[in-house]
Amino acid sequence: MKLKAAFYAAAASLIAGASFAGGYVPPVVEQPVAVAQTRADVDWTGFYAGLQYGQGSLDASVPGVTVDAGDFDALGLHAGYLRDFGQFVLGGELDYNNVEHDDFDGSADLWRLRARAGYDMGKFQPYVTLGAARLSGEDAKETGLTYGIGADFLLTDNFSAGLEYSHADFSDVLGTSADLDADMVQIRASYRF
Repeated sequence: MKLKAAFYAAAASLIAGASFAGGYVPPVVEQPVAVAQTRADVDWTGFYAGLQYGQGSLDASVPGVTVDAGDFDALGLHAGYLRDFGQFVLGGELDYNNVEHDDFDGSADLWRLRARAGYDMGKFQPYVTLGAARLSGEDAKETGLTYGIGADFLLTDNFSAGLEYSHADFSDVLGTSADLDADMVQIRASYRF
């Protein structure tokens, strides 16, 4: 009986001593940490329309010879529709540009109808384009291939700004063997509906 009482007293003493000496540490409850999203929840789906301004250069060529045909300014409008499929954004766009050559009087009209494929990176969307271009001025009208690369950035839910490079090839201009190539860089501003 004395042995049993002594054993309980020793055990109680050990437990109390360990608790007093810092041997007992209450469990730490970890709070959940909020993880920042790397991609904003942005949906590029919808119609858009806007303005663009750019500058470009022309090259004229016949078999074996290419010459610099001068520079031009282009001011225009664009409208299109995009569908956001998660990572990829697909759509189409029609645009018009009034083109003025730096060395000649008068202007030409440049219409483009293009398919567009982009990558959804939140508020930033790089894209590529491919389509048809129609250049008309004076009595000449030519249709060619156009392609390009660009990027749009959402400034607000409804407004975006962008930069785009495009190239257009017009073959057999005016029924001759001459080709005309146009390179253009434009800044763009769009309202998204």
